Amino acid sequence: MINDHPGGGAQTPPVDGDHIAGPSHVDAPEQPVDSDARRLAAPDDWLAVVARTAAADADAPIELLGEYLNILADAALSGRRPKKRELESVRRLGQRAAEQGVDANQAVDLYLSAAWRLWQEIPMIVRSRDRDKVRSAAEAVLRVTNDAVEVLVEGHQAARRQMIRQEESARREFVDDLLRGDTDVSRLVERAEPFGLDLGRSHQLLLAAPVRSPASLDKAVVAMERAIVERFGDRDVLIASKDDLLVMLIPGELRDVVSGADVFDPSGFAHSRLRQSARHDRWQVAAGRPYPGAYGIARSYEEAREALLLARRLHLDDDVVQGRDLLLFRVLSRDQAALVDLVQALLEPLTRNRGGAEPLLKTLETYFATGAVATETARRLHMSVRTVTYRLAKVKTLTGTDPADPPQRLALHMAVVGARLLDWPASDLPRQPLS
Repeated sequence: MINDHPGGGAQTPPVDGDHIAGPSHVDAPEQPVDSDARRLAAPDDWLAVVARTAAADADAPIELLGEYLNILADAALSGRRPKKRELESVRRLGQRAAEQGVDANQAVDLYLSAAWRLWQEIPMIVRSRDRDKVRSAAEAVLRVTNDAVEVLVEGHQAARRQMIRQEESARREFVDDLLRGDTDVSRLVERAEPFGLDLGRSHQLLLAAPVRSPASLDKAVVAMERAIVERFGDRDVLIASKDDLLVMLIPGELRDVVSGADVFDPSGFAHSRLRQSARHDRWQVAAGRPYPGAYGIARSYEEAREALLLARRLHLDDDVVQGRDLLLFRVLSRDQAALVDLVQALLEPLTRNRGGAEPLLKTLETYFATGAVATETARRLHMSVRTVTYRLAKVKTLTGTDPADPPQRLALHMAVVGARLLDWPASDLPRQPLS
């Protein structure tokens, strides 16, 4: 007999009320059992010793062995293959191992350790008299070990998949409630703890959207989570996907864990890492401002989301857009009646241009973006400076407003922004303000 391992755990009864005391003979053996085998099956604690030492070897709960040792002993003595109900019991043990947080490799190690320790404990009288008997017993034990390990792993994998689905569902639900600003703040704070979030702190939301080409959000989530945790630590960080957007929740005050320096441009860092991890995709990152509290997260999210929407409407090609830089455009977009009025008053005359309003509107947009520099406008539009000055003069003639005059330029600039927000002239101007 093998002495108990000093680190072996206490004997825990196996599942389904079975006892590890000796080979099970509930099912009729497929082969006759001789007198030596009957001696081996006599009630004693040798299988219990094997169970304890195997559990100590694998550092795994002893109850995960269940009926396995009894099935192995029956195989060694009679060559009996395990019944369907016995393999189903092992499958359930694999599921239980996953639920208890026991790694699949650890569970397999437990079963393999139990198999070779059981083989060591088979009395020499059974193993040495008949070579054919020994070979048959060894084959039977190997078959049972293979069958048991296979269903054990299948059960473990099935349970892990189910747990992952449940975790992902809970994570998505939490992210949705967090970004919406759930009214039950105390419950939200409680749910945030497992994610390492302190909702009493200040947080900032970054959103990343693929530009033109579709991107794999799942891969982006994994890549960004690794990059942000390595750079800023794992506290108050949450990376997820929502509505085809990559959502990055980070602390309002960031410090580089490697250099210890404060980080003032996390959106630029996020964009550079996305570009490195997904070279065939192009991303645009929008940043909301940091705010304290649970409702601050929802507010920062709305800022970042609105910044992305405004960037698309205004045809901004910037890799990173800051919510704070688009505050004026947000103000304009919220008073639609005044915006429609402004576009009608200043820009509708451009429709009388022979080529329509769009060429003149594009020229004005680029002219304002370059700081009213005609040469740079010409370079960006791939046309001559003479053409640019001709178009600007045409705008002045049609609207009575001079793009080169600073006071008049401001009103014209706001009208151009309004046109982009209203998707004019591609779409008709709204007749009624939106509620």
